[in-house]
Amino acid sequence: MAEPRQDEQAPPPLRVGVRELRGNLTGFLRQARQGASFLVTSHDQVLAEIRPPSKAERPRRRPGALRGKIRMAPDFDTLPPEVLAAMEGEDE
Repeated sequence: MAEPRQDEQAPPPLRVGVRELRGNLTGFLRQARQGASFLVTSHDQVLAEIRPPSKAERPRRRPGALRGKIRMAPDFDTLPPEVLAAMEGEDE
């Protein structure tokens, strides 16, 4: 879903009751991921707001951030002879 331009107003949040939210939480979270906002209500009182995170709140991935920090053992892809023999159906 496209981000609204600054001169466009986002639609007002939809009101959803606690029971309805509990019954379809996954669906509401999926809609929030796509840009929808919801006011969670109980007895006509707003308890919480569910909305997509702002760009500033989203963690940024940094490609290469772990470069040089992960090491593999030199024998990582070497099987011990007895394991290799068992896998090939050979007797030791």
